[in-house]
Amino acid sequence: MIEKHIVIEDIDPVILYGVGNSNLQMVKALYPKLRIVARGNVVHVMGDELEMCAFEENLEKLQKHILKYNSLTEEEILQILKGEKTNKEGVEGVIVYSVTGKPITARSINQQELVKAYQENDMIFAVGPAGSGKTYTSIALAVRALKNKEVRKIILSRPAVEAGEKLGFLPGDMKEKIDPYLQPLYDALEDMIPTQKLREMMDQNIIQIAPLAFMRGRTLSDAVVVLDEAQNTTNAQIKMFLTRMGTNTKMIITGDMTQIDLPHGVRSGLREASKILKGIKGISFIEMNEKDIVRHKLVTRIVNAYNKYEAEIERGKQYIEENNKQNKQ
Repeated sequence: MIEKHIVIEDIDPVILYGVGNSNLQMVKALYPKLRIVARGNVVHVMGDELEMCAFEENLEKLQKHILKYNSLTEEEILQILKGEKTNKEGVEGVIVYSVTGKPITARSINQQELVKAYQENDMIFAVGPAGSGKTYTSIALAVRALKNKEVRKIILSRPAVEAGEKLGFLPGDMKEKIDPYLQPLYDALEDMIPTQKLREMMDQNIIQIAPLAFMRGRTLSDAVVVLDEAQNTTNAQIKMFLTRMGTNTKMIITGDMTQIDLPHGVRSGLREASKILKGIKGISFIEMNEKDIVRHKLVTRIVNAYNKYEAEIERGKQYIEENNKQNKQ
């Protein structure tokens, strides 16, 4: 008889054990020659040596399944222990699985182009309207890379510029001032990584979420780095960010040119970078549009209405300018 302590590291042990320890009870029933006790993230096992080896091997398979799919059912336990394929295997086009086990895929042609561009380039610019999935898809790609151990960390950033507000006038300490700007990034991560595991990864700086100003002076290596809302960067800010790139790093820069909140007269760094960096090998530009919007159907109609309105205003300005020129002549 032998005894072992097995530490559960890469997954949330709650998923492994199941609701009310239902999964753990099933596994115990399948290994009658072992005494299995789980406390926190440590599984204590005592019993027959041969059965212990089989248990360890299958426990590793269960953990890999959870790491990939974020879920584990009793049916899947039986399939995995029998060496059979689970129902989730063989689904094509999945980037990662959500915390509920739902597959997260590229849902439009340009989202698919973003996934392809990520595989082929180290720096990707994804520009498009609200709801086109550019940020969500980018974070899904980052989570996949971390799960596959292609990188050691994820770094997510945004410029702290929203509708002219300044951080100093907001209540609370620095974290409380900054968090509202970064909440969309937290929301996406919470869809893809179980809450307890996400908290651990953030505590260990495996996943870092910070405003753009905190990137100054750093070299970002062995990571996927996502800069969201890049249309609200200045030319100097985006240049600073892009030059933080280190070894084994991929950068995804997202933004919406129709939602620039910079002070009047300040040029968008994203707009400038799109002109300056076009055609450079290793950098890809993905242009998203209304057809990529995957939110409520009203979002597409709203975006179209605003685009039409802004086009009419622009035509009006051009008409006035032409009349003024003619009057001067």
